[in-house]
Amino acid sequence: MQPAQRARRSPPARALLLGLAALARRARWLRRLLQHLLPGLVPSLVATQAGAATLPEDRSELVYHYYDGGGVRATGPALLVRKSIADKVSLSAGYYVDAVSNASIDVVTTASPFKETRKAVDLGADWLVRDSLVSFGLYSSSEPDYDAKAVSLDVAHEVFGAMTTVSLGFTRASDEVRKAYEPAFQDVAKHWQYRFGLTQILSPRWITSANFEAISDAGYLGSPYRAARVFGAAVPERVPRTRSSRAVKFRSIYDYGDGPTRTALKAEYRYFWDNWDITAHTAEFGAARYVAPGWLAEASWRFHSQGRALFYSDNALSETLYVSRNRQIGSFKSNAVAAKATYTFGGAWARFDTKFTGVLERKQFKFSDFTDASGGLYSHNATVLQLLLSARF
Repeated sequence: MQPAQRARRSPPARALLLGLAALARRARWLRRLLQHLLPGLVPSLVATQAGAATLPEDRSELVYHYYDGGGVRATGPALLVRKSIADKVSLSAGYYVDAVSNASIDVVTTASPFKETRKAVDLGADWLVRDSLVSFGLYSSSEPDYDAKAVSLDVAHEVFGAMTTVSLGFTRASDEVRKAYEPAFQDVAKHWQYRFGLTQILSPRWITSANFEAISDAGYLGSPYRAARVFGAAVPERVPRTRSSRAVKFRSIYDYGDGPTRTALKAEYRYFWDNWDITAHTAEFGAARYVAPGWLAEASWRFHSQGRALFYSDNALSETLYVSRNRQIGSFKSNAVAAKATYTFGGAWARFDTKFTGVLERKQFKFSDFTDASGGLYSHNATVLQLLLSARF
């Protein structure tokens, strides 16, 4: 294959980079609330949109992430720093590097393997205004054939004696898509995301939340490298230039037991649908518990099921306006099991609340209507590793 025919990067790798950026903006009010309700048991069971009442603490985090699955390998470090000013404003900055080597099923069947490096910067500011927290964020990433920029604004407000928190958020993003070795090709994609959330304390040991998001996309939403298949012949992928999607998510966290047996449980469900006729269900369950002095152990299981888009086909038997063989919009199911351990250092390090966290996740993907080179249904496993060292200053 010629270099220009290389396949577009695999979504899971970029999702890791964006996920790390999100870590810098999440877990404000609700994290602090749960640390009060379930002390020590919930630092990572809960991740939600920014909230009100308290500024995030001054902290620095050094992260290493690793993804290997489906022929895609992504590794790299990330550095996150947060500092407050006059107890009213908190500033944050993050820098991420993602080295990717891609020999996925798309590459094997239609293109040549490739390697590339992505870099991203994430800046944020939080303003404390009475019972509200206003959060502003900027995000920018760059790679050889793809640039992404985003700006976000979130507001969370406490009501009913701080027993209820209402949050609203908005993100505006713009992507520039290019094709390697073909400078004449250039296109853009615009994205708008609107968020609404409600968090309720039901009892000193029980908290629930409900979130809704609406996303609108316009512009080039496909890949300049991906090929579809019609009557067995490869043709350029053709996808709509607009897309609207919705999602609702419900989460409940409950704490039971006392002393060394105290445990936090989490249950979560998310439903997604869009005007491409894709629907998806995601369920997740988790638990956290101290297993030794300074050691917090967590485990979780997640199941995901997705239906295919209207114009998706592994091998179309008729010519249509739109056609795609992108397995990410096909039918598939996935399971993920994760284990997490957090150690809080004692001694001289205790004054900085120094913590080391390791996360190991194993994922399994099974596709219902996407075949590999042998003609069999495609499936693959993936391993995700994250190592994090954090300290307060």
